[in-house]
Amino acid sequence: MQYRKLVKGGEKLSVLGYGCMRFPSKNGRIDIKKSEEQMLYAFENGVNYYDTAYPYHGGKSEVILGKFINKYNLRDKIYIADKLPAYLVNKPIQIEKYFNTQLKRLNTDYIDYYLMHMLDSLQSWQKLKKFGIIDFIKEKKKNGQIKHIGFSFHGRPEEFIKILEDYDWEFCQIQFNYLDEYNQAGLAGLKKAYEKGIGVVIMEPLRGGNLASKAPDKVKEKFADYSEKRSPAFWGLRWIWNHKEVGVVLSGMNVDEHIKENIKVANLTTPDSMSVDEIKIIDEVKEIYKKLMKVPCTGCNYCMPCPFGVDIPGAFSDYNSKYFFGKSRITQFQYISRVVGFGGGNKSGADLCTECGKCEKHCPQNIQIRKELKSAHKELDSKLMRFFVKIVMRFMGARNNKKEVSE
Repeated sequence: MQYRKLVKGGEKLSVLGYGCMRFPSKNGRIDIKKSEEQMLYAFENGVNYYDTAYPYHGGKSEVILGKFINKYNLRDKIYIADKLPAYLVNKPIQIEKYFNTQLKRLNTDYIDYYLMHMLDSLQSWQKLKKFGIIDFIKEKKKNGQIKHIGFSFHGRPEEFIKILEDYDWEFCQIQFNYLDEYNQAGLAGLKKAYEKGIGVVIMEPLRGGNLASKAPDKVKEKFADYSEKRSPAFWGLRWIWNHKEVGVVLSGMNVDEHIKENIKVANLTTPDSMSVDEIKIIDEVKEIYKKLMKVPCTGCNYCMPCPFGVDIPGAFSDYNSKYFFGKSRITQFQYISRVVGFGGGNKSGADLCTECGKCEKHCPQNIQIRKELKSAHKELDSKLMRFFVKIVMRFMGARNNKKEVSE
């Protein structure tokens, strides 16, 4: 296994991180035995960074990870990454309570890498600041309960830069893959963080598996043209590790063969190690996806900010995903989340468009943005999905309030 330092003066972390968001299931429940076997296999093959979060598996992810670490006496050999559910924090006292709950679930006295979860806008970070998060971080770092501090991000590139520059972060976590090179924080955000000496953890390297098993046939055929037999997942991960700015790449591994393959490519890829022929293959694959695009949006963000709050590149990214990988609940959920403002951010769906036309004046691709936003919303919107997402939001809020009363 290869190792890289994520933060200045920090530990050497495995370039492959174990994502604890997608444990294997059996009969509708988490298969704990299988989960432990897979985590142990990864550890025995060099993986030492394990990432979880407060809501994963309904709160069970932290518990399962904690039991695994203590069962095999691995606390001083494994680095835990966990996240404060910033979108659930509505009172200053909740910050401490969530943190203490996480320590209890993990059965540990400290968390190595602690992130503010889903800081999608400067506004969400400022809310935490108002609630005293900076003093909280100082206290926890001073007493050793938090070793390193960072944030995870799903949002617009300009918001990423604002958050990045507003605090002395040690690391951050962003979505990055060859299809999202210019979406969200993107390549520019990756390089900016690297320039500032802020470590970068990559999530969704395969877009939840879409760039692997769900890759279009033409993409699979293109990869098959290469002299060495490799899966689409292998190609996707190798492309990311080819970037010197990347510290750790998270993979939600729950299939034995996938774990072995991920470890293999992690061992083989160093920064700038891809050949000219390999890079050419990836470029040709990008062109295949480009031809499948419903809207030729490059994510340049010249159309932003929208005066009415529409996340134009985000809406088009979701719209294009439908044509890349077929209709899926995940894509629809992601879009509806924008529409209703799930995750603590502002509403940013295409339904907010007033057809003012300001965006079209700045689009270098000459996209008929107003027309395409209407089409995107028509195809991705769903009353049933809206109802489901709102129920989830209410449940999380009600659960949070109930917990406050009981405590």
